[in-house]
Amino acid sequence: MRPGAGARSYINNFGTSSLADTCRVEYDSRVPAQHSSLDNYLRAVRFERPDCIPVTFHINAACWRHYPHDRLFDLMEAHSLLFPAFRRPDDPFVPQIPPVARRDEPYTDDWGCVWETREDGITGVVTRHPLADWDDFARYKAPDPVRCTGIGPVDWAGERARIADAKQSGRAAIGGLRHGHTFLQLCDIRGYEGLTYDMADGEPRLWALIEMVETFNAAIVRRYLEAGANVMAYPENLGMQNGPMLSPEHFRTYVKPSYQRLMVPAREAGAVVHMHADGHLHALIDDIIEGGVQVINLQDLVNGIDWIAERFAGRVCVELDIDRQLVTPHGTPAEIDALVREEVEAIGSPSGGLMMVYGLYPGVPLGNVEALMDAMERYATHYS
Repeated sequence: MRPGAGARSYINNFGTSSLADTCRVEYDSRVPAQHSSLDNYLRAVRFERPDCIPVTFHINAACWRHYPHDRLFDLMEAHSLLFPAFRRPDDPFVPQIPPVARRDEPYTDDWGCVWETREDGITGVVTRHPLADWDDFARYKAPDPVRCTGIGPVDWAGERARIADAKQSGRAAIGGLRHGHTFLQLCDIRGYEGLTYDMADGEPRLWALIEMVETFNAAIVRRYLEAGANVMAYPENLGMQNGPMLSPEHFRTYVKPSYQRLMVPAREAGAVVHMHADGHLHALIDDIIEGGVQVINLQDLVNGIDWIAERFAGRVCVELDIDRQLVTPHGTPAEIDALVREEVEAIGSPSGGLMMVYGLYPGVPLGNVEALMDAMERYATHYS
């Protein structure tokens, strides 16, 4: 995994209408809540008294190698709010593992970055950076947004059909950039150390690389908006366990302007702007929100429940990424229930402004998984 408190997912994971979709990729906390109607979702975003708190539960593909399938199926069947379209498969289930999460199979993405992982289902790290040496920049080319998202192929006809189906069904029609679209993409291309030195040294070629990445991203945003997306997601990881991955000054200089330009078309189209960032965000949060973010997805205990409540409750909708480090893997079912209730009461309100999401990884006792699913469903209607 990358530096920081969270994981990074492979590519768009827009629906959970089937078991394969539910488990398609490593946990993708950047995806807005799936199981809520568009009306309920928008009322949560706008503080207009939603019927319930939108909740989402993702199962990482590696889990299917660590837990008995029947036990996971039983839990999914017993929690219809979290898995409303789930149907137990008749045939043995084989999870779809994306190329960046396949053990012993190095994968070269659309930007020329080489990914490797040690466990099937867990997104790897970039081990070879295509621009580790600036001397190669003259020959370096951006990928084609007509054919790919930057980390894998895209079927735009299929995406248009998916968005149309979501709108026809009264669900949020979600478009978005891949996880790690700007800052992490620059890290992948140059290497984290190389990029931070570039920023500190004022490397002039960095501006041309940023423009190349932003132009590619803008084309992806444009295509999703043209397809009719009414929610646009902009996922990055910007924090580590105790602070940001780059200084606030460097964020404001090199990253924030791209974020703001990429979000303008979504705001002008009337789409909800959803931003995900893992890690400790205290030093960057004001600059992140300033670009017009309407839903901020961030981690609970890493940032602190009281801090999140103080900064956002009643003002900006929070999609809370429930703890995966302490309480859910190591606590008791009672402690898990108490955590979810505390978060709902501290950050939520009858008016809305709260969504909740959890990503399951191997190592969490199944009793705790059940307790968390129970709590998420129980407190989703806490204010109803």
